[in-house]
Amino acid sequence: MPDERPAAESAVHVPVLLDRVLALLAPPLSDRPAVAVDATVGLGGHAEALLRAHPRLTLVGLDRDEDALARSRARLAAFGARARLVHAVYDRMPQVLDSLGIGGVDGVLFDLGVSSLQLDVSQRGFAYAQDAPLDMRMDASAGPTAADVVNTYAVGDLARVLREYGEERFALRIAQAIDRARRRSPLSSTGELAALVRDAIPAATRRVGGNPAKRTFQALRIEVNGELDALRGAIPAAIDRLALHGRVVALAYHSLEDRIVKQALVAAAADPTPIDLPVPLADRGPQLRLLTRGAETASSTEISDNPRAASVRLRAAERIRESV
Repeated sequence: MPDERPAAESAVHVPVLLDRVLALLAPPLSDRPAVAVDATVGLGGHAEALLRAHPRLTLVGLDRDEDALARSRARLAAFGARARLVHAVYDRMPQVLDSLGIGGVDGVLFDLGVSSLQLDVSQRGFAYAQDAPLDMRMDASAGPTAADVVNTYAVGDLARVLREYGEERFALRIAQAIDRARRRSPLSSTGELAALVRDAIPAATRRVGGNPAKRTFQALRIEVNGELDALRGAIPAAIDRLALHGRVVALAYHSLEDRIVKQALVAAAADPTPIDLPVPLADRGPQLRLLTRGAETASSTEISDNPRAASVRLRAAERIRESV
């Protein structure tokens, strides 16, 4: 059924780890005319809370999903010019900030992965539990769909996508099953694909670990949207734009995203002074201080209230040295 609810109603959702995000970003945003970027503004839950908590804050919200942006605009309209929303993928953050005349920023938030809106609106094709067209584009106005991927990729390339992006150990079996099916007729629906994946996986494996199509759908979504390539560029770009004492917070929902975030933050928090020098160089010290010990997870209470928090991994860091 189409999502015909009014924007304000369907925009209501529960932001993941909201209290922790607010606490981590509070020091550089409080009691001053600060600027923060919500790189994945989605339905605007984190953005609204940040704007309410910091009356002098200007928030730049990015999202590739025009439907999500429309709903965020309605949700954040009361904040006027303090909320500046832009249709863009997060790796375009430097260009967006330049276009707005903004240099350094005091905070950056990434809430990664598929949004509540994309999961809940069945026509978007993200959910394996609902039959819908095989789309999965976060920006529905551009780019190839999941149907294009499953119907045109060579078997080897398709298996690689499922293995690398879905960490699917039966990737080749699934790719071969897809190839046999598409030779008869192109695959066009999520229900058809989910059933095919289920049948391609050994019965003993299907009985554990949740829906057997989960990893395949994750892999296709990442491939269709170029998520990991965009993230590899976006985290260093965010770090580079942070003002002194500015902070970056990232919420990741699977190991591939979390690994990219971890590697970027740890690299910027390392001392690059050559090992043979007796003292650190003043202009070569770490750029960041890590604010979390490893990745933080949601409490059992939050997971009970908001099941989508079950897989979240939060990492955060603070800039401690000016860019050179």
